Amino acid sequence: MADYDIAVAGAGAVGMSCALWAQMRGHKVLLIDPEDPGSGTSYGNACTLATYACLPVNDPSVLTSLPGLMFSKDSPLSLSYAHALRNPGWMLSFLANCRPGPSRRIAGHLADLLSHADAGINPLIEAAGAQDLLVERGQLSVWSTAKAAKAATAGLERRRALGVPWREVGPDEALEMEPGLQLPIKRAVHFHAARSLRDPLEFITRMHKAFTDLGGTTLRARADAVRVSDTGVEVQAGGQSLTAGHAVIASGAFSKQIAGAGAERLPLGTERGYHVMYEGEAHRVTRPVGWGEAGFYAVPHAKGLRLTGTVEIAALDAPMNTRRLAYIARKGAEMLGDLPAPGSEWLGYRPTMPDSLPVIGRSPQSERVLYAFGHQHIGLTLGGITGRLIADLAEGRQPNVDLAPYAAGRSYV
Repeated sequence: MADYDIAVAGAGAVGMSCALWAQMRGHKVLLIDPEDPGSGTSYGNACTLATYACLPVNDPSVLTSLPGLMFSKDSPLSLSYAHALRNPGWMLSFLANCRPGPSRRIAGHLADLLSHADAGINPLIEAAGAQDLLVERGQLSVWSTAKAAKAATAGLERRRALGVPWREVGPDEALEMEPGLQLPIKRAVHFHAARSLRDPLEFITRMHKAFTDLGGTTLRARADAVRVSDTGVEVQAGGQSLTAGHAVIASGAFSKQIAGAGAERLPLGTERGYHVMYEGEAHRVTRPVGWGEAGFYAVPHAKGLRLTGTVEIAALDAPMNTRRLAYIARKGAEMLGDLPAPGSEWLGYRPTMPDSLPVIGRSPQSERVLYAFGHQHIGLTLGGITGRLIADLAEGRQPNVDLAPYAAGRSYV
């Protein structure tokens, strides 16, 4: 007899959601992570339940503007050339998915999954008693140049065609909504159905408490390896050997490091993201505000103002890029006026497949190993629905979402 029904490797937003959903369904669940729940990549996100975020990083504009994005000091994209040369397959696949046809297809699949996001996370918010952390003021996107404002039209209309609600607001109304903005505003859009969390780490901490209160077990160790048999899965973690009916691989960008799970053969890459925090400055904005040209968000957090975003394509173990932090701080001052010295800085590792779609479903090796990683920028948003789908698969249920686009064995080009 197995020690557990389900063992979940990873306690970020996605892994914690998988564990809590399974525990709420009455399963005996083991959560495995060497760090506190939510203290990794999930800690530093933009606090936004971004149900509008169906446009992938793989956008046709990347192909036309790639030289400028790569070489400009004011670019929201940074690329390590050494890393690119060591991973040409991933880079070529990523660029191939920036073509108009693949990009539209990816957006459709993301929009479908995002349409279920609230139904996946709302029960977790209730179970965690986290209603007080929820902010329902939408998200405001602004563009400060006429060229960028015009270029945003195609993406906005694609979102609308995919069922994402938004409304145009004029510059005066945008400044009424967010009087702290110092930018010239050429265009502004309010994604009024979006929500945000005052403190994502606190939310995950409360989810973990709910999980524990329901009888869930946590092992503070790294999941090193899994081995599948006819009767279950043996998980090696922290020098122990434990058995479970199913193992869920939800370790984000580190999922490839779990031997025997099969993820090591998948093209899982990393988009490194940064944030800077300014204590006592949360009043600068009242909701998440994205600046289109700069590629980052200003977010009111329970502990201050968080400026977060940009994309750095580099190795998982590369040192922190201080130029990314300087860029965010500089752009933050352009956006909001003078800011004090930041109280803290952070680097996180967004797990990203070259087509910007997550991997959700059974391992090609065994139906006892389930994958839940690769959620790139929207792990907080999609964690709940991913957890529900993983619980369905572990129980042998037919999910109400077509998982074929997110299968591990799909074509990534």
